[in-house]
Amino acid sequence: MKRFSLLPALILTCALIATTGCNNTDSKSSATSSNSSESMQSTQAQIPLAGKIIETMDGGNYTFMNIEHNGRTTWVATSRMNVMIGQDISLKPGMTMTNFESKTINRTFESIVFSGGPTDDFSGPLLTNTPADNSQVQSAVTEPISVEKATGSDAYTVSDLYEKMASLENKRVVIRGKVVKFSSNIMGKNWIHIQDGSGDSSAGTNDLVVTSQDITSLGEVITIQGTLYKDKDFGSGYNFAVIVEEASILK
Repeated sequence: MKRFSLLPALILTCALIATTGCNNTDSKSSATSSNSSESMQSTQAQIPLAGKIIETMDGGNYTFMNIEHNGRTTWVATSRMNVMIGQDISLKPGMTMTNFESKTINRTFESIVFSGGPTDDFSGPLLTNTPADNSQVQSAVTEPISVEKATGSDAYTVSDLYEKMASLENKRVVIRGKVVKFSSNIMGKNWIHIQDGSGDSSAGTNDLVVTSQDITSLGEVITIQGTLYKDKDFGSGYNFAVIVEEASILK
């Protein structure tokens, strides 16, 4: 009887586990299942994935980044970390997967590389394993932020919303602030972090999370109008003491 060696398959399986991790809550955990919608390329990149982040989003235990270099874009997934649009980054090579469906962010990637994380020589502003809870959000913005409060009877500062969240729940509010983080198309929404210089960073009352269908960019000062909710839990680590939803960016 002819014998078949299981060594090549075993090596490939171990490489995938080492690259992507075992505790996966996303659809990647079923990559080898007969019911999976993903197919895997065994060819592994030989050079670091370096470039500028032009799009990023978090889902489950992962951060997804679209990296641009010399006009070419590459989608990369890593263990969860805090990165920002416009940031330069260098990531380790990894396994490429095609037609990968992420159920946590409801998106299918034609091609995506699962990287082990930043390269050893990367020294940029990076905070790994940052929870989604906005009381612990940190930003790569280092300069002091001071944004003038919006005008009108329904205008508030960021700290006002934390102080008055009980009385403002389910009410329309207007806030002006600086965009310190933007993540697009997560659970069908864009997620915007704004700060105006008010509040206490150690208590997490200086950073406000806003969801919207509108698009903005890092560093932009915007005025938003939306509905305030408190103690909102979306699951998958997305829970917020205060959040403004269904927001529009006012022109």
